[in-house]
Order: sequence, then C-alpha cells, then structure tokens
Amino acid sequence: MQDKVLILHGWGGSDAPHWQAELAAEIAKNYGTVAFPLLDNCHFPSKNRWMRQVKTLLEEFKPDTVVCHSLANTLWFWLCQEEMPTVERLFMVSPPSLSTTESTIKTFFPCELPQNIYAKEIQMIISDNDPWVKKQEAKEIASHYDIPLTIIENAGHINADSGYGKWELIEQLVLEKS
Repeated sequence: MQDKVLILHGWGGSDAPHWQAELAAEIAKNYGTVAFPLLDNCHFPSKNRWMRQVKTLLEEFKPDTVVCHSLANTLWFWLCQEEMPTVERLFMVSPPSLSTTESTIKTFFPCELPQNIYAKEIQMIISDNDPWVKKQEAKEIASHYDIPLTIIENAGHINADSGYGKWELIEQLVLEKS
C-alpha cells in the first residue's frame, strides 16, 4: 500500500517552480496519494486558522508522511502542543528560528519545542546559509529530538528563489517508501 503524503507549505505558499510543487506532481504522476493544500491566506497567515485547517486535513486525509517547509515546521510544532495522530514519517525542511520576529507571521512566534513531535521517523534538512535560521539553532532542535540533520551548503532557504525547483534528494527520500 502506498503512503499518503501531506505537503505543507510555508509563508507565501510553494507553488511551481518550488520543490514542494514538483514533489506533489512527482507523487501524483506515479498515481501516489498526495494532498498539497493552499493554506488560508498564505501571504498573511494566522496560526489559529492554519492549525484548524491542518487538523481537519490530518483527521480526514490521515497522512502517513508529512513534508513541511519553512513556517509549516513551526505550525507542526504548534499542532504538537496538543494531542494528535502520529504519522509514520516527517520531513522538516528549512524550519525558521523559533524566535523569528517578522511582523507578518508574528502569531507563530515565539514557539516552544513540543515534548512529542508525533512522528515515528523524522528527518531535518537545512542550509548552512539560510537567512531564517542559524545552523546552530537547527542543530540544537535536531539534537533535542535525536533526529538526523542534513546540512546543504549554500542552499539559502531551500526554495525556488535559491534554485530548488525539482529536487531529487527530497523526491528520493519521500518516494523510497511511499
């Protein structure tokens, strides 16, 4: 049986040519089961609205794998502050600093690390020059949960603006078991 993959974008969305849109297309073209929703008002997001929307997705779609980019990682941490279903795999790409001060997304911060991250297998991927998080903070988060951390050199925020459209690494990681 194939995995059900839920892809959650960050602030502003992840439409083509972003790697998340490419990943969703790759899963779908192989008849995989994928949900890649546009979260409410993505350019001016509200933590509470996004949480309600994703809770409904988790209940109705029941994903096995969740792929978060940027602000979606912070959203996942907030969701984990409450009891929720455990997923098989969680991919955390480019999580922003837990103390981000950007006014447009202020409802998400500061954010504490939850006790339980509600995933059996977790992988974090960051860039060594991401403008939204320092490498040291990402290492501390990965260490806190004892999860593998992949650090890519000079990849910026690992988004379309830094050249991450089709991204073979994430496709291999997600599709290897789905």
